[in-house]
Amino acid sequence: MNSVIANSVYSPTPYRAAAKSFIGDLRSQYRHNKYWLQPDCPDMPTLWTDSRSLLPLLRFLKAEISHPFAMLYDLTAIDERLRINRGKGESEQPKSDFTLVYQLLSVQRDLFIRIKLALPASHLSAPSATSVWTSANWYEREIWDLFGIEFIGHPNLRRILMPSTWQGHPLRKDHHARATEVDPFKLTAEKQRQEQEALRFKPEEWGMARASDSAEFMFLNLGPNHPSVHGVFRVALQLDGERIIDAVPDIGYHHRGAEKMAERQAWHTFMPYTDRIDYLGGVMNNLPYVLALEQLAGIPVPSRAQVIRVMLCELFRIASHLVFYGTFAQDVGQMSPVFYMFVDREKLFGIIEAITGGRMHPAWFRIGGVAQDLPRGWDKLVREFLDYMPKRLREYEGMVLKNKLLQKRTRGIGVYNTQEALEWGVTGPGLRATGLEWDLRKRRPYSGYDQFEFDIPCFDSGDCFDRCRVRVEEIWQSLRIIRQCLDNMPPGPYKSDHPLTTPPRKSRTMHDIETLIQHFVNNSWGPVMPPGEVCYPVEATKGVNSYQIISDGGNCAYRTRIRTPSFPHLQMIPLMARGLLVADLIAIIASIDFVMADVDR
Repeated sequence: MNSVIANSVYSPTPYRAAAKSFIGDLRSQYRHNKYWLQPDCPDMPTLWTDSRSLLPLLRFLKAEISHPFAMLYDLTAIDERLRINRGKGESEQPKSDFTLVYQLLSVQRDLFIRIKLALPASHLSAPSATSVWTSANWYEREIWDLFGIEFIGHPNLRRILMPSTWQGHPLRKDHHARATEVDPFKLTAEKQRQEQEALRFKPEEWGMARASDSAEFMFLNLGPNHPSVHGVFRVALQLDGERIIDAVPDIGYHHRGAEKMAERQAWHTFMPYTDRIDYLGGVMNNLPYVLALEQLAGIPVPSRAQVIRVMLCELFRIASHLVFYGTFAQDVGQMSPVFYMFVDREKLFGIIEAITGGRMHPAWFRIGGVAQDLPRGWDKLVREFLDYMPKRLREYEGMVLKNKLLQKRTRGIGVYNTQEALEWGVTGPGLRATGLEWDLRKRRPYSGYDQFEFDIPCFDSGDCFDRCRVRVEEIWQSLRIIRQCLDNMPPGPYKSDHPLTTPPRKSRTMHDIETLIQHFVNNSWGPVMPPGEVCYPVEATKGVNSYQIISDGGNCAYRTRIRTPSFPHLQMIPLMARGLLVADLIAIIASIDFVMADVDR
């Protein structure tokens, strides 16, 4: 690793070259000109189109353009009705009451792009993209659930995060954000009857038949309180004996409305909420949020702060992977490893607590840097852990990966290939287990990752066993990165002196009244971010995670979209499980490595 990291937010050169190449290919290869290229998008190329041209454009981008965009990375919506700043002059966005936002990813170009569709409130519908990407199914259900936008041609458009009896669409601007804004809750006898009736399981509503020509099927609920489903998560199983005919995931039991809460929290007071998304990832959740705001406001981050961030993120990557490693072995019947690995995780949390003051949810990153400088003695703690951990990993390899019973339970189970992974929106270790060497830390480096030496672990079977092996190898690579942070920690400030950092530096607050006022306002009301839109993805513990943030020029977000890796990963369960046994489904669930807060948000 180089001893000094460039003092910058993000080097735009690789992105700009890829974006310029894409725009040139689009203009030369797409025979229709029914789109508008928005000029003021510093994070990714953004195209606007109309409902009639939407699907032809998406099909062209997925399959026909050179170096295609094989993945529907995200699909969400914006309620534009209260938005004030939508650009001026040539940059003014088309008039719309609601906007659909399709984010696509080309792993060949290392490029994200954004397709937008303007919708009037009088006609809230669009053609379903499920005929283009299978993964659009859940995303469109989420938009219908939270915004009330209908998708024509969707196979089963119904609520996915909210209960089926819920009234209204929570992410609309006219929907209440607090319980105090509505009448107190009352459970009348009639309402209780309706709620109980809504819980009745009807296979036809789940896309299942009650019988075939030769047999009647059995239906079994796995969860939402089964110990193997890693949270409040339910899988409705259609069984012929113990053979799985279909396995339909049911999510939403852990939904807390994080994106709605972001609309009423100041930029810096929303930070602790991010920790609770992937609650095993700690500060890894803070990183895409602060990087997005720093790019939006043009805040440079000092070299020392960047290296501290990288070190803490990799410590949490190890902590998260240790939980996966132990519970993966436990779910297929091996009890001992999880106890050893949790001991190591506690040692790691001791280091994190010494540095940040917190353990699982330190909420320690800040806009412009980190909350505090490293304490005295931090290097000794980190060095001891780096010397201790390799021996333990070698012991675990003998206990778990070389265990013949575990191999028989997981090899050839839950298989998918690279093409299927991209079709379903799989990122992170699940994608690299299919043989595709694609990691954002290498392909689109952020926070100085391009200055570190590490490898991208890859295996090519695409099964449960290889998904485990990738994560184990990633622990080794994280140890390499942390050692480089330890040996090359640069001097200097741990936070930028930019006026929009939170909390701002206090060094000059007693020298002049302007600085004192600005410090007071930033700490009480929060900084005022310039209007704009930005999305910043990072390679999180479970895959690619990003925050798409829209500022309307205030002290809180107009819209915050949290794209998490676990959401599309769970949608893939039916593909992986059909034709297998119930015991195999448990191994599949374990190999995905998800937490329900990352799914439901």
